[in-house]
Amino acid sequence: MELYKMTLGQVFWAGGPVMWPILICSIFALSIILEKFWYFHKVSIDTKEFLNKIMSKLKRHETKEALQICDSTHSPISNILKAGILKYDRPRPQIVEAIEDASLYEIPRIEKNLTALATIAHVSPLLGLLGTVTGMVRCFQLIQAKATSFHPVSPGDLAGGIWEALLTTVAGLIVAIPTFVAYNYLVSRINNFILEMEKASTELVNFLTE
Repeated sequence: MELYKMTLGQVFWAGGPVMWPILICSIFALSIILEKFWYFHKVSIDTKEFLNKIMSKLKRHETKEALQICDSTHSPISNILKAGILKYDRPRPQIVEAIEDASLYEIPRIEKNLTALATIAHVSPLLGLLGTVTGMVRCFQLIQAKATSFHPVSPGDLAGGIWEALLTTVAGLIVAIPTFVAYNYLVSRINNFILEMEKASTELVNFLTE
């Protein structure tokens, strides 16, 4: 049967047992990617506008109102700036320390599951390679069995093992390539997000200690 005429289920079963861990990797990768996209959609804010609102309140010595703005804005940036505002009347080192302490809590939340995504991107093609090896092993086992029983080996006898070997390789790459692309995109977005946090924190510290 030609590949493009086969259903996904037929392709899956033809790939052999290694298709199961590849399938599990694809489910985990998709879940992590969707979760990270939803997370960034939820916490992304206009940092410049948000910072201007806070500073306008602080210029009028409305510290309570500035803290309320932070509380009503659900974002790591607002949480970090809130930690600095709470120390507004302290020396610069204490304000910086408060912001750094808040960052130690917020940054791991931003980077959550990113290592798992990278692991899936690297493991998936290795699983495909494992399927290739097991498929070829099956071919050689069949050749040995036929040879010891003095039966001729036909191309059809070997096709199943080679078919399994190629399908697992394809499946592993199909999972790995988009996962790796998504991982690099998310790393870039996280780095930009952290850079925004650092810039906003620096501006706030400079403003509070003028």
